[in-house]
Amino acid sequence: MKPLHTCVRVKDLEASLIFYKEALSLKEDRRLDFPDQEFTIVYLRAEGYDYEVELTYNYGHGAYELGDGYGHIALGVEDLEASHKAHKEAGYPVTDIKGLPNQKPMFYFITDPDGYKIEIISLPVFEGHD
Repeated sequence: MKPLHTCVRVKDLEASLIFYKEALSLKEDRRLDFPDQEFTIVYLRAEGYDYEVELTYNYGHGAYELGDGYGHIALGVEDLEASHKAHKEAGYPVTDIKGLPNQKPMFYFITDPDGYKIEIISLPVFEGHD
C-alpha cells in the first residue's frame, strides 16, 4: 500500500493555510469546493513528494474536539536546529528539541491553529545518517 494523505478538519481554512504554507513550507496542490454540501478540501504537499496533508473545512463549523487518540503528523527536515529557531522566532508554539529515552535530541513539536501537533524530525538522525 502507498500512503496518500492525512486529513485534518479545520475551523478557519485561511488561518490553517497560512500556517501550513509559512511554518511548514507546504504548497497547495489542489482544491475541491463543494458549496452545495458546504465544505472545501485543500490538499497540500511538500515539493518533490507525493504524500499530502488534506485540510477539510466544513462551512460554519467551530473548533473540533481533538480527543485523546490523535497523535501527530511527522515531517522531516535536514537542519533541525535552524527549523526550530525559525519557528520560535516566528512566534509559533513549539516545544524544546527532545529525544527518546537514552537517545540524542532529534525532534520537536509545533502546534497548528486548531491544536494539531506536528512533529518536526531531524532527517539525518531519523534515517540513521548522523
